[in-house]
Parts: sequence; structure tokens; C-alpha cells
Amino acid sequence: MAENGAILHRRDPIKSSVGNVAAHRRRQHAVTVGKERRESLVRAKRLCRVGTSGEGDGEGEAPLESGMIIEEEQSILEAQTSSAVEELKAAVSNQGKGALQKRVATLRELRRILSRSEFPPIETALRAGAISVLVQCLSFGSPDEQLLEAAWCLTNIAAGKPEETKALLPALPLLILHLGEKSSLSVAEQCAWALGNVAGEGEELRNVLLSQGVLQPLARMMLPNKGSTVRTAAWALSNLIKGPDPRAATELIKVDGVLDAIIRHLKKADDDLATEVAWVAVYLSALSNVATGLLVKSDVLQLLSERLATSSSLQLLIPEAAWVLSNIAAGSIEHKQLIYSSEAVPLLLRLLSTAPFDIRKEVAYVLGNLCVAPTGSDGKPNLILEHLVSLVGRGCLSGFIDLVRSADIEAARLGLQFMELVLRGMPNGEGPKLVEHEDGIDAMERFQFHENEDLRNMANGLVDKYFGEEYGLDE
Repeated sequence: MAENGAILHRRDPIKSSVGNVAAHRRRQHAVTVGKERRESLVRAKRLCRVGTSGEGDGEGEAPLESGMIIEEEQSILEAQTSSAVEELKAAVSNQGKGALQKRVATLRELRRILSRSEFPPIETALRAGAISVLVQCLSFGSPDEQLLEAAWCLTNIAAGKPEETKALLPALPLLILHLGEKSSLSVAEQCAWALGNVAGEGEELRNVLLSQGVLQPLARMMLPNKGSTVRTAAWALSNLIKGPDPRAATELIKVDGVLDAIIRHLKKADDDLATEVAWVAVYLSALSNVATGLLVKSDVLQLLSERLATSSSLQLLIPEAAWVLSNIAAGSIEHKQLIYSSEAVPLLLRLLSTAPFDIRKEVAYVLGNLCVAPTGSDGKPNLILEHLVSLVGRGCLSGFIDLVRSADIEAARLGLQFMELVLRGMPNGEGPKLVEHEDGIDAMERFQFHENEDLRNMANGLVDKYFGEEYGLDE
């Protein structure tokens, strides 16, 4: 899997969610933002079973399930792969009568072999010399059917291991050129799919693609109302701009028509397409202050609020919408106030108490970051008291305390940090009473001997400071 060795960096909300520290953390985190959730649904690199033209992976052939391939079947598949590559080489060298039909037929056979298994015989294809002959098949002037089959083969090779993906380097210039307006939609989309797999491998290959000019043609593919093409382009772009360098995100938002296209697709598209477009917005808002500013000035907040209210599935779009809002809420005071005064807040409060855990955690980032301003000289975040009092009054504290009780370290830290805001900041010393009323003391005491030193010290420190021996004596 691409970037398996990357360390998950998360915003440190509430304590340092604004200013330069926040910008640095958002840039670092954007490399793997949503990685675990997203890759559990659709891998950062996607194997192509059904092509952009709608054709399946074989006539009458069922895909081989990864757990069912025995050693004998694998050896047969590898032999078929070597044979198919050799036949393709011969077909490419043959310029006689019927040469085109033979090339397309042998390309289709190789493509079917590379599409049948969850773990296709990519290494065998590479050893047999598949890349150089596939690059030849991408030459300009070739018929669309040939281009499509060659790009499809390269797509599935790029879905392999890191060294297998890097083998596509000689093919990148032609794949990028076929994104242009002179290419058919099906060819351009298949090439975008292959390039999205390459971009999903890691920062090194993303930089190669960016240096070869892939961003502009990919961005233009998002502009029309062509559902499948836009979905593939948006997915490829989200892989391409995921950082940690913010320049690609800033360059993308400046492409003429891209912001309008994001707004249009979020507004009118089905949940599947809108989710891919929302991932582009996630990375834009995580990495680029320029992009965040432009998104905020557009209709994005309203559209995300509408999607939070109307999405037919809690697993589609709502997590992405919350992620965009949490990135924006980690920004300037102006951005916090815009979210606070939007229709999103009542929906977020409801999701904090009713949604699945991963969504509740992301929603908590939004609400927590709405309550803090840049960190003061004492290292503690300054409060936006109006926001804190209002949100606590509307019942959000219990949701944060539930996070403290969870086994998720990141969620527990977030809950404790919000409790610290309540204990320190609520007027007239109401904080400790509110926390006690929601059984917050019991939630914190579970960390008394916890193995995580930071959480243990944080929880014990809050209990000692606000619920020590003198707590309640004034009553």
C-alpha cells in the first residue's frame, strides 16, 4: 500500500489549532488525512476491473478472488502473462495486414490477465518488458481502442507495489499528453486513472508528475458535467495535491473554473461524485491558506451544511464535509465566526451525539476549534467565550466527555482538552459543576494509572486543580 510507512499526524486541536503551528500541522497531516478510513473503502491506488468504456474484465471470465488463488493457478497466470507480453511485442513489430486488430486483441488479453486477480501478476509483466511495449502503444495517432487498452494495462500495473508503480516513469509523459482535449473522454479518463494511481504512491512520484505538468489538464477534466470523468479526475487530483508541499493545492485553486466546478459538483452531484470532489476540498483546506480563503468566500459552507443535512448515508460525504469544516475552523477568527454563524452548527451538534464514532470525532474537532483563538503567552489557548458558552449551553459537553471514555487516544485527548476549556473558561465558576453533572470526573479518573503519560498527566492535573479537597466546600 502506498505510503504505509507514513506517520499519522493530526491537528493538535484547541491547544494549537491556529496560527503558524496549525498551518504546519495541517500541512504535515494532509499527507495522510483520512488515510485509514479512505483506504478501507477504496485504496489510494485502485485496480481497474471495469474500464471507463464500461467493458468488464473478461468475456465470461469471473475475477479471481485473492484468497482463492492457489500456487498452481498463480503459476498459470504468470505463464499467461509472459506469453501475452511476448505476443504483444510481436504484434507491435508487425505492420502487415490485420496488424491493428492483432495489437488490440493482444492488448485486451494482457489487460484481462492484469484485471482478473486482486493481486495481478505485475512483476511477471514487468520482467517480460511490458512497459516499453505499452508505451509504444500509447503513441499519438493510435486508434482509441488501442490507447484505451494500453492505458488500462498501465493503470493496473500502477496499482501494484511501490517499485512496480515507479516502473511507469517512461509512460508518464504520454499518459499526461492524452489528458488533452484532443483525446476521447474514455481515453483521457483511463489515463487519469493511471496517473491517479501513480500520484497515490507517494510524494516523490507526485513531484515528478507535477514537474511534468499534470495538474492543469487534470484540473480541466473537473470542469464539465461528465460524472464518471469528473469523479476520476477529482480522485486523481486529491492524490496529487495531498502534500506536504502546499504549492500544488494553491496552484489548483487558481486554475480558472476549478472553484466554480467544486461548488457546482457539491451542489448538484450525487453523493459518490460529491464525495470525491469533497476530498479535493479537504486537501485544499488542509494545505493552502489561499485555497481556504477562497473556499470560505464561496458558497462552500452553505453547501457543506446542506450535505450534512441531506446526505443519504453517514458514510458518504458527511465525514468529508466535517473534515473540510474542521480545517477551516482551525484557521482565522473570521473563519471560525463564519462557521459558528452558519447552519452547520446545529447539524454538527446533532452528529456529535448520534453519528458513528469516526464522524463524532471529526465533528468534535470543528466544535472545539470554534471555541479557541491563538495561544497566549502561558501556552494555553485563548477562549472565544461567546462560542464556548453557547455550544456548552446547547449540550455539546456530554459528547466530548463520551470521547474521553473512548479507547481512541486521539479522541480522548480531544475530549480532555475541551473539558479543560470548560473548567477554565465558563463564567461564574460553573465549569466544574457542569463537568461533574455529566460524570466527567469519573471519565477522567479512568486515566489515573493510564499507560499514556500525556493523557494521565492531563486528566490527573485537571482533577487535582478543579476537584481537589476544597471542591464543594463553599456550598
